[in-house]
Amino acid sequence: MPRKQHFGKLRPRYRFALNPYPEVRWSSCPRCRKLTHARKFPLLIHVEGAGLVALGYTGRFCTPCEFIIAHQEELETELAILFSEKLPEAVGNEYFVLGTIEMRAWRKSLTEPMRPEEMREHMADFKKVLALNDPRPRWVLMGPGKAG
Repeated sequence: MPRKQHFGKLRPRYRFALNPYPEVRWSSCPRCRKLTHARKFPLLIHVEGAGLVALGYTGRFCTPCEFIIAHQEELETELAILFSEKLPEAVGNEYFVLGTIEMRAWRKSLTEPMRPEEMREHMADFKKVLALNDPRPRWVLMGPGKAG
């Protein structure tokens, strides 16, 4: 069986989900129900028209599951702030979170630019990218004859 190709050169780490619900915050893990905590991760993001960006992002993290939950609205706000002065045409462009980059490489990228190949050397893909469902209870209209 052929090996799965990875973008990053490091061993894949973490599970990842992008929370599209602005009014929902994940204080407990949707996988194991244990409490999550805030933790900073240097995420490597590909932004259409701008290329690769290493962004320090503080998101929710479940240690037992190694599960990062990034809030979409916060991530998009951070990207908009980053590009608003330097590359305004990239604000609002499509983006994709590729994985995490080593902390020391991210810190280095803050002071001196890194080439994409150099970023790949210090990047780990996600083990798995998951989708989150809206956990809030809601009423569902039943069809005729399906009362329960």
